[in-house]
Amino acid sequence: MNSSFVICCCFHNFVLFLLLSCVVPHAFACCPHGNLRVKGTHLADEKGETVQLRGMSLYWSQWEYGSKFFNEKTVNCLKCSWHADIVRAPLAVDQGGYLSNPEQEYAKVKSVVQAAIDKCIYVLIDWHYTSSEKYTDKAKEFFGRISTLCAGKCNCLYETWNEPIQNDWSSQLKPYHEELVKVIRQNDKNGVIIAGTPNYDQDVKAVVNDPIKEHNIMYTLHLYAASHKQELRNTAQQAIGAGVPLFVTEYGTSSYTGDGGPDLVETQNWYDFFNKNSLSYINWAIDDKQEASVALQNTQPPVGPADVCSTDRLTKSGKFVHDHLIGVNQKPDGC
Repeated sequence: MNSSFVICCCFHNFVLFLLLSCVVPHAFACCPHGNLRVKGTHLADEKGETVQLRGMSLYWSQWEYGSKFFNEKTVNCLKCSWHADIVRAPLAVDQGGYLSNPEQEYAKVKSVVQAAIDKCIYVLIDWHYTSSEKYTDKAKEFFGRISTLCAGKCNCLYETWNEPIQNDWSSQLKPYHEELVKVIRQNDKNGVIIAGTPNYDQDVKAVVNDPIKEHNIMYTLHLYAASHKQELRNTAQQAIGAGVPLFVTEYGTSSYTGDGGPDLVETQNWYDFFNKNSLSYINWAIDDKQEASVALQNTQPPVGPADVCSTDRLTKSGKFVHDHLIGVNQKPDGC
């Protein structure tokens, strides 16, 4: 055999090896902390060390205030300009959402999930509605489909019911979540699943004596800083002390109604609580509706995805949260 041919082949294979070494990890396992797991009351990285995820939620997917941000540009801005390591993708269920337009709304969430995978950050896939009514079959349909995108990936977390209201934990919510866990686990064997709790995700102590017996399960805590203060922190602390792993999938700087100004003092009190207990937390929301908790100004011309990369059109709340995130999260790789 010609010696020059052998040398050429060896060189070609060496170059191919180098290329695959660079490309394959990013294609199949590309996350700030690798594969997440639940360890005790904490979220942990693939080495078992406690981590906190901090990021932003998009808005209801069916309305223009929020839908225009369900894209790769927004995800990249949140990663590189806000230092967010997680983005929440709320699939609107009712009020013109998935129940009425399943393909349209699914496509919006799919684009965010794919962008998060491509940009190497985490994405929380949120079945988003506030109600006491269960839509179990539709939820199973959605999560069964979307979780196929996440098979073999480290990026996806799941929130199986945004805000239950008057639902008993043991007889209603727990069985519902267990059905969704089975569906998701068919495709994503280890993704972290976050289960909604009674009374707008505030009765977190209901879980203490009857947790879901499955791995990598956490429980939702929601709060709005101007409305929910020390009393709710006491409740959350008691649940944590009893062994309940909490994830703050939605918090706002204002009152829960969205009226009035942001309460930044009380928001900081919550930040201190989150950090004391190593809780992950996601702010509501990237949109430009005229509410105190939104991140973007409602102006003319209207803001768009590119404005998420700038601080010029942030609200008081948006600027506060933005500055907080870049202060506590390191600048991500690839930015």
